[in-house]
Amino acid sequence: MSDAGLSRWAQPSVLLVATDLSDLDLLIPFAIQQAHRSSARLILFHVLGAGAGFTSDPVGMPYFDPGGAIDFAIKTLEPWRTKVRARDAACDAVVREGNPAQQIIAAARQFNVHRIFLGTRSRSKVSKLLLGSVAEQVLRSVNLPVITVGPEAHLEVAGDARQRVVLHATTLRETSSPSAALACQIAANRKAKLILLHVLPPIDEMQRDRLPTGLDSTALRELRILATEITATDSCCVEVEARVAHGHPAIEILAASAELDADLIVLGSTHRSVFHNLTHDRTVYRVLAHARCPVLTLRDVEEEPVPIPQEHDKISL
Repeated sequence: MSDAGLSRWAQPSVLLVATDLSDLDLLIPFAIQQAHRSSARLILFHVLGAGAGFTSDPVGMPYFDPGGAIDFAIKTLEPWRTKVRARDAACDAVVREGNPAQQIIAAARQFNVHRIFLGTRSRSKVSKLLLGSVAEQVLRSVNLPVITVGPEAHLEVAGDARQRVVLHATTLRETSSPSAALACQIAANRKAKLILLHVLPPIDEMQRDRLPTGLDSTALRELRILATEITATDSCCVEVEARVAHGHPAIEILAASAELDADLIVLGSTHRSVFHNLTHDRTVYRVLAHARCPVLTLRDVEEEPVPIPQEHDKISL
């Protein structure tokens, strides 16, 4: 990734807010805050999935009315578009029909989007928060930073004098360097401290295998090397601290974020590392759902995107 590409991602000028219409009150405040920070244009984007245009007549007979569904979506988005513009941010609303993940990805290309905003939602009686299939497909398929806002996330408070913190949790793969460089630039733009975190297996397991732990670990040395590499350019003049923790990745990432009162968590994502856990220990689900701040994920650009079935879509703006 070139320095110019990283700069666009760190200071995005076009933000796509992908919404199912129920999460606008959660997403819009964070999107507005980002828009003000980088003078970005917001695009409020909603996709009508299969069956969205079905309704019933007065006697209960179902019929297909895509126009009515489109009108409802536009009327729902319009007050939010007006509210964003009243906050001195450029904003447009777009409604389309088709496969939601496919349409979000197509819109990101069409509008030259630099960042996508998504929300999480609760699906179970015990409030186990999941991403949902659309968000998961987007996360797996785009070579763009994706900001996920969970229901526990809180906005940065203007005028707060505390030290700003960006937490980058890394697997220490070679391909994690782009996400680390992006985290560094974001921290520099926010005048924040950057924490590089790597989670090692439980300490008793490592001791049993006679592996160095904690401050003596190989991981900490690699983190310090990574810190030197990403701060070597003038564009990333920021304080960086390297940390290791032992335990379950999701628990330790969330604990560090809470302890540091982080403003943003950055996850470098690869199929065989972070996203592999989506179907195993659900590390990403837990971090995205329970983080007290937004989470930015960046998929490994060397990994082939997960294909999404193509279909002929009807478009309405």
